[in-house]
Amino acid sequence: MARKSYQEQLDELQTDVLYMSEVVTDRLRMALNAMEQKDRDRAMEVISGDDEINELYLELESDCVNLLALQQPVASDLRFIAATFKIITDLERIGDLAVNLADYTLEAKRDMFPEVDIQSIGTVVLEMVEDAMIAYAEEDPEQCFEIADRDDEIDEQCRIASEAVVRDLIEREIEADTPEEEIERLMGDVSRLLLTIRDLERVGDHAVNVAART
Repeated sequence: MARKSYQEQLDELQTDVLYMSEVVTDRLRMALNAMEQKDRDRAMEVISGDDEINELYLELESDCVNLLALQQPVASDLRFIAATFKIITDLERIGDLAVNLADYTLEAKRDMFPEVDIQSIGTVVLEMVEDAMIAYAEEDPEQCFEIADRDDEIDEQCRIASEAVVRDLIEREIEADTPEEEIERLMGDVSRLLLTIRDLERVGDHAVNVAART
């Protein structure tokens, strides 16, 4: 079999990174759907699928290291490989955050804060990741700047959502004879929702990182 040319290896690396991003965004979408529909089976599928993402990451990490060590790239090729190495790290971490969301779904027993639109925030951050990868594929700097602008909006939405949860907790009247287990459930609901908001904000941050690398 003929040895692949250097350019073929670079092209294949980019193709494989885009495939990894498809797997990651698919798992994030599944995690959001599982949370919305309280689908425990789908949540478990997200959790069990994390091994695939980790394996993809390790394979691509090895490809980047081999290209750096064996080809000794310079200038734009060096920047491309270095940026790609950082991008797959961001993708792997987004996969971890999708697993977190699936875990929260398994722990959830009830809806306590319907005024907090988690799905709206989730939809935007998912689109940010997808658009960041399109910008990577097309080497589109203008779209990268637009993603950074959207992140400011997500940060504000997450701040408002977190404040709404905390305000509701402060204003909620807890009677003196309220069972301890009921108070613990309430605190668990609050903690889980705040962690969900935090993790979605982090997904947006990783999308911005991908755009910055691009």
